Amino acid sequence: MKKIKIGQTDLQVAPINLGGNVFGWTLNEKESFHILDAFIDQGFNFIDTADMYSYWVDGKGGGQSETILGKWMKERKNREQVIMATKVGGETGIHPKDTSKKHIFKAVDQSLTRLQTDYIDLYYTHFDDEVTPVEETLEAYQEIIRAGKVRYIAASNLSPERIHDSFQASEKYGLPKYQALQPHYNLLERDFESTYRPLAEQYGLTVFPYWSLASGFLTGKYRSEADLEKSPRGGSVKKYLNDKGLAILEALDTVSNKHQTTPATVSLAWLLSQPTIGAPIASATSQSQLKTLFEAPLLNLDAEDLELLDKASSPVNTINS
Repeated sequence: MKKIKIGQTDLQVAPINLGGNVFGWTLNEKESFHILDAFIDQGFNFIDTADMYSYWVDGKGGGQSETILGKWMKERKNREQVIMATKVGGETGIHPKDTSKKHIFKAVDQSLTRLQTDYIDLYYTHFDDEVTPVEETLEAYQEIIRAGKVRYIAASNLSPERIHDSFQASEKYGLPKYQALQPHYNLLERDFESTYRPLAEQYGLTVFPYWSLASGFLTGKYRSEADLEKSPRGGSVKKYLNDKGLAILEALDTVSNKHQTTPATVSLAWLLSQPTIGAPIASATSQSQLKTLFEAPLLNLDAEDLELLDKASSPVNTINS
């Protein structure tokens, strides 16, 4: 399988990033192991999690996902096969957003313990507290990289201004540079194209979009208010049940029928066709959902497909954005 190089690193990843937010939330340990085994067996190697997943289950600080992943890697003895990304800085129900040096030093050790590993391949600033100076955060990363705890760093929910400031600080003080960006981006949410893509191009960031399937809406399973009861995440997609959302589903139906595949696979293939995108992040809770992920890198959308999807999903007054 063709691998993608992350930024200016030596990390090579397959073009689907498995989201770990469901491990310990909607999947128990045994179910999570089945999904993870199938993912690796198909030649994929990139897994995404965060120290805060899934604190919303019990409000006790998160760590469920990392714990399951750590047990799985230890049992399978496959740590060297896996590119593991996790994150720091998010609210956990115990502490607020925090990107201070003190917090990062504590949090990275906790993540390493849960993951049962000596190092993290890609460590994200998950959420920005917007108070800590960016150079303090980067200095913390410099120290944990030198200690061998982290290989490379990346950014998720930072403002464009703070990303730019971080690169300025990296240049000025010789600090580590972010190598990847994890933004909210999918057929329904395209602000990335005007706000973050220019930064990704300027700084050579490889982009791994989260909510690639809009919390499941782009799978096509939510087409009415009644459908919202189909899963624990149903309520989060109610906002997409409007003319634009339904028009996108109609376009996805047309393209997926043409290629004899699913709307989810088409949605991920569309992301893979966009500039700067390395691997969409998507979670799976069943073998059938995994199949839609596996098929996305194999689907080549033609110009007609892309035009139809762009027309249905483009922001107002923007043509083929």
